[in-house]
Amino acid sequence: MTATTDGSGGPVRAEAAPAAGTARETGAGTVRASGAGQDGPRDLRAAAALAADRAAQHLLDRQDPQGWWKGDLETNVTMDAEDLLLRQFLGIRDEKTTDASARFVRGQQREDGTWASFYGGPGELSATVEAYVALRLAGDRPDDPHMLRAASWIRSQGGIAATRVFTRIWLALFGWWKWEDLPEVPPEVMFLPSWVPLNIYDFGCWARQTIVPLSIVSAKRPVRPAPFPLDELHTDPDRPAPPRRLAPATSWDGFFQRADKALHLYHRLAPKRLRRAAMNSAARWIVERQENDGCWGGIQPPAVYSVIALHLLGYDLDHPVLRAGLESLDRFAVWSEQDGRPVRMIEACQSPVWDTCLATVALADAGLPADHPALVRAADWMLSEQIVRPGDWSVRRPELGPGGWAFEFHNDNYPDIDDTAEVVLALRRVRHPDPVRLETAVERGVRWTLGMQSRDGAWGAFDADNTSPFPNRLPFCDFGEVIDPPSADVTAHVVEMLAYEGQAAHPRARRGIEWLLAHQEPCGAWFGRWGVNYVYGTGSVVPALVAAGLPGSHPAVRRAVTWLESVQNEDGGWGEDLRSYRDRGWAGRGASTASQTAWALLALLAAGEEDGEAVARGVAWLTATQRPDGSWDEPYFTGTGFPWDFSINYHLYRQVFPLTALGRFVHGEPVAGPAGARRAT
Repeated sequence: MTATTDGSGGPVRAEAAPAAGTARETGAGTVRASGAGQDGPRDLRAAAALAADRAAQHLLDRQDPQGWWKGDLETNVTMDAEDLLLRQFLGIRDEKTTDASARFVRGQQREDGTWASFYGGPGELSATVEAYVALRLAGDRPDDPHMLRAASWIRSQGGIAATRVFTRIWLALFGWWKWEDLPEVPPEVMFLPSWVPLNIYDFGCWARQTIVPLSIVSAKRPVRPAPFPLDELHTDPDRPAPPRRLAPATSWDGFFQRADKALHLYHRLAPKRLRRAAMNSAARWIVERQENDGCWGGIQPPAVYSVIALHLLGYDLDHPVLRAGLESLDRFAVWSEQDGRPVRMIEACQSPVWDTCLATVALADAGLPADHPALVRAADWMLSEQIVRPGDWSVRRPELGPGGWAFEFHNDNYPDIDDTAEVVLALRRVRHPDPVRLETAVERGVRWTLGMQSRDGAWGAFDADNTSPFPNRLPFCDFGEVIDPPSADVTAHVVEMLAYEGQAAHPRARRGIEWLLAHQEPCGAWFGRWGVNYVYGTGSVVPALVAAGLPGSHPAVRRAVTWLESVQNEDGGWGEDLRSYRDRGWAGRGASTASQTAWALLALLAAGEEDGEAVARGVAWLTATQRPDGSWDEPYFTGTGFPWDFSINYHLYRQVFPLTALGRFVHGEPVAGPAGARRAT
């Protein structure tokens, strides 16, 4: 499938196979992709039921004996490159790891010599530079054809000087870039109280976990001997860092640029005792937040920088903190084979809680009995993962009791509202043998979620009221979103959960609904912060509004339906390219994918469109494109870390969301109410 453009570069309908009106063989027989099939709705419903059964079995076969599910979380090659650079910096890089990682990196290079940040996307400069350096570490020669193509493209884009700050930090560790030419992050930021602008809690938790260790790195400015020069990546090797133009002093950008110059001066004049105390405070903060598995926040980048920072402060590699940290990084590696040789891909994060709650909802909505052993095992595991101690979120909500769920295996410091809402929805679909235990956990999770509402009536992902306008303006913060403001998709999941808990009339739920209605886009869609993009946002919001009591005839719902129908692809599916985060002309436009088609169907089914032509064509597309093993193929990235800057291919999305949509098409919508989710009859 390929997304095409018109002559001016604007998006047009995506092209996909099979074309409308053709038929495709699946494990359930021939299903017409253009609509309801030869025998009308009954034939389509039977095909959908068969597809759902196959998809459910595929999912059941992949459940871990402990009860959880986890699909691969694919991002881009910067994870792999930075892993090798870390091992080079620490002196622990080995041939087996290097060869397997390099094999993966080479396999992601495109014909023009570049690496992209998402499948089918344009070449990305920082990713290409980091991949190039990783391959140089692996022994690839600069005069190899694939390396020549990469270097030529890098120079054409401005060379190393035009890369993001984080890329240049990695290069500075080896003397390929000067620390003086990087923005300053002083460790004294640790001393700022939580009410002062630009304190560490003004940053989103992912940025906070990264900035604290990098403040130590910035203060220490280490340089390890470079194993080779990188002159071929500069536009002018004699002048690798051309002066950057200052913004007007009267602008915020100009103010922060000049403040950074002052911080560089402070770096030379900082009192040694104060600086030492600041670095020790940062180190304590880091160590206190190390998880039981040795990682930090369950995500790879903060773990990498925390290991470097503590090592610079004298922690040797055999120290229990560093030993556990390095062991945790090994668990981010996904090993496979290519032509009989090992390939190693690094996940930026792992998503077992998210995958498990989504899989539970999908299987239950597809008709699996509520007391099925697989659902009970999943519920048991999710109950064991509830977080019952305070974390960073309590800085803004000190009186609130804990009770949320995180995204990862081990992440007690950073539960998130999105996972908590979806886990509650999943638990309510299970008939658990210990109902008191389940009820207690749900009540605690609901109470915590309500308490995490932001002042504007909506919910962010990890923190309440994490909306400072300043962090994104810092010269250091050019690596993506660094704050965590409320979003439509998270707010919708909370509203939906509250509706199923019988609390749709709760004042906090009503404020959330009002926020959602006020933030509908003029076209009828909603912006998707954590999934791509307007299709995800709309697929999240419409079911929530309907569950909360808005009728399918409500103007907001009708506008959403009209928009979804207008962007349906000719093949019957839906897709949206990540370019929609930069260009709204791409909203709802892209090659059809299984997950995005499912999101659109979830909205349309909730709106009462189960007998409509758009639903029939979408369901037919899902049944026609299902693989014989019950899965779907989806190379496109439909998950979002930072809009545009960091994209994710959740490998389980292609499974759980189509199954949910097919299940609701066959069995009807679940019903919200005081007793939780009940199957509609």
